Amino acid sequence: MRGSRVGGVVAVVVLFATACGGDSKDADGAASGSSAAATRPGGGGASGFPVKVTDCAGAETTFTEAPRKVVTSNASSLEMLFWLGAGDRVIGTGFPPGKGTMPAQFSVPAGKVRVLGDMVIPKEQLLGSGADLYIDTFADMGGMGAMGAGPSPKEFAAAGIKHIYLKSTACASKRPGPQQDLAAVEADIRELGAVTGTSAKAEELVAGMEQTLGTVRTALAGVPQDRRPTYFFFDFDAGTKQPIAVCGKQVANAVITQAGARNVFADCTGDFKPVSWEDVVAKNPDWIQLGVRNKGGAEDNAKAFDEAERFLRTFDATKGLNAVRDGKFVRIGSESTTIAGVRNADTVRRIASTIHPGLVQPAPAAG
Repeated sequence: MRGSRVGGVVAVVVLFATACGGDSKDADGAASGSSAAATRPGGGGASGFPVKVTDCAGAETTFTEAPRKVVTSNASSLEMLFWLGAGDRVIGTGFPPGKGTMPAQFSVPAGKVRVLGDMVIPKEQLLGSGADLYIDTFADMGGMGAMGAGPSPKEFAAAGIKHIYLKSTACASKRPGPQQDLAAVEADIRELGAVTGTSAKAEELVAGMEQTLGTVRTALAGVPQDRRPTYFFFDFDAGTKQPIAVCGKQVANAVITQAGARNVFADCTGDFKPVSWEDVVAKNPDWIQLGVRNKGGAEDNAKAFDEAERFLRTFDATKGLNAVRDGKFVRIGSESTTIAGVRNADTVRRIASTIHPGLVQPAPAAG
């Protein structure tokens, strides 16, 4: 059995992999948590500036021009900047993307970005990076010891670095309920677009996401909520001794919900939580996603999926589950499910076409 990786430094890896949960809109469309988008004081000029954004507590940061040197806390905001066409401004990152995890068109330039920290960027490295903007995917991690003790607002200001957050992930603790749609992820894309002067591209990306999501919503409109299958995201790489559940405030919960399924751990507190196999057995999900992390190639990924499935089929606690007995496994990796980004919408369609094959068609093959 694979060892558990919960606790200490390893908890940060799990936190990164699950992207920290986040803000969204409630079912009635009202924004929850912190403000969902950037605003332009006074209506803005032709360039779209000034741009004002807020953090999870509502504190404001104003940009009078687009940043020129950006540092990202991890691959989530890094990938968003490449989608927006602002990837050439990134001078450093923490939690660098693993081999094969970035979209193919961005893999080479993203691989050239300077790594300031294999995990959380050390404070001295960040303050001395020469950046004028730091985009933070995480909430305050000071409780994790020296590794999580980031610069103070005064230290950021002294270094000339503006500090903003991806609110879909960093503000999870501020939202009152589960994240059930991708509104907060879309708001982050729009906000980064406004800050970097790429709003037109941001709107194009969001429109593409909404088109994909709309196709799925229309196809599933006739399926009542209580008839939608139950679903467990199995984070195989987090270890098998004690499973890690994605909870209602995690981006994955929105992906699962939009795909026409019911996350069996949607009601757990926070964005992710260690649970027991007895808890999983009690939920007895209809479908299980084999949430392995990208290994860098199709063959290695297939082996990892096989290994995760083999564990569930042979482990005494899980081999009798409905999903395992019926072979209802979803082979979609972790990154595009749990990390906020443009690809979340495509993952919604991929999951939906697997669990609702008669209603949702797979996306057309590229090329």
